[in-house]
Amino acid sequence: MEEEMKKNSFIAIKHHINGFPVESDFELKSQHLRLSAHPGSADIVLKNLFVSVDPYQIHRMKTPSPSHATSSAAPFITPGQVISVQGVAEVVDSDDPNFEKGDFVKGIIHWAQYSVVKARESALMKLDTLEFPLTYHLGILGMSGLSAYVGLFDVGKVKEGDKVFVSAASGSVGNLVGQFAKLLGCYVVGSAGSDQKVALLKEKLGFDAAFNYNHQKDLKSTLAKYFPNGIDIYFDNVGDEMLEAAVANMNPFGKVVVCGVISDYTKPKPRKGSPINMMEIVYKSITIQGFLVSDYLNVFQDFKSKAASYLRSSKMKAIEDISVGLHNIPSAFIGLFNGNNIGKTIVKIA
Repeated sequence: MEEEMKKNSFIAIKHHINGFPVESDFELKSQHLRLSAHPGSADIVLKNLFVSVDPYQIHRMKTPSPSHATSSAAPFITPGQVISVQGVAEVVDSDDPNFEKGDFVKGIIHWAQYSVVKARESALMKLDTLEFPLTYHLGILGMSGLSAYVGLFDVGKVKEGDKVFVSAASGSVGNLVGQFAKLLGCYVVGSAGSDQKVALLKEKLGFDAAFNYNHQKDLKSTLAKYFPNGIDIYFDNVGDEMLEAAVANMNPFGKVVVCGVISDYTKPKPRKGSPINMMEIVYKSITIQGFLVSDYLNVFQDFKSKAASYLRSSKMKAIEDISVGLHNIPSAFIGLFNGNNIGKTIVKIA
């Protein structure tokens, strides 16, 4: 019997992107794909439903070099080839006994209509309960949520009553950091790039205060105003001048948790020199630590259980920015660097 073949459209980059991404850097391509899993292949054929759109992907699109490091879980992207990302999908066919047609799964899929994967290579997980919207498994119950959780608790060692500052606080990770910290009884201030985002942080997510960094002439003075008694933990998603200002306002033995450096992501070359006064680090005994969420997968179930409980009791809220259509992935991705998104950026494929 002739195998069913399907035209599979996908998003690719035309060339390596070493600066700010634009629409012309991307293209919509297609290839024919079999929708049946060959016996003995252990293949799982997926219909992609939702895909994650994240700023870190820009590193994978750059010309490979030691200065643009990626992890083994997120290798460099070859122009013209399908792009692997976190996503949620439905099983179309499977040669893996652990997955059946009709199962909903989460794992590494593609910016495409369909994917053919192997469970181990794609870290595929079956979504056994559909208590929450499928998109939550890419945000608050996914890697964004885990990043916020381990960054704050495992890396930052946050304690009740700590004074916490979060940059890019309306983003996919930042908004969750603030929510977790408030649940612990911390004083939380966030920075964001618009008055709308500032209002969201204060009025919907319960931040003690928030400010629009575009309206501030002197970030050090701004932070001194919001933290008259100093900062205990700075959750950094931005770097550059915001990091410098936060360190200048940190308390002795304060901690800087470096989750991202979006201010550097679209610069062709890494910034030279330190953006901070290193003597501040020495005399205040400040700890600065970066982390990769992939190193903390062992605590995923514990995190997910707590986050789900908070969702059920309405103690936490999922903030999502969802576009529709495979062709809208490039604009959603570019929007991340223009500050257009609020919450977790997701594209609905089907």
